Amino acid sequence: SAVETEKYSEREDGSLEIHQQILVARPTQRAIVLGKGGARIKAIGEAARTELAKLMGVKVHLYLHVKVHAKWDEDRTLYRDIGLEWVE
Repeated sequence: SAVETEKYSEREDGSLEIHQQILVARPTQRAIVLGKGGARIKAIGEAARTELAKLMGVKVHLYLHVKVHAKWDEDRTLYRDIGLEWVE
């Protein structure tokens, strides 16, 4: 899986609003990330929100979406955006 940031903005109250997509290759992986009744994605979001708030020193509003993108691992732009080099 990979995480892609769609939106990152500061709200009027000084808190941060972050929208991210979790990319997976298959629908079965999407189901695993979501978990039963959304329990796993909720836990992931809560842990990430807590860690980000601690790092940034402000309240964070984190919105996570799980998207099936069959060939995300072949996207050179995505690799570059997350700080990795594409190796042939």
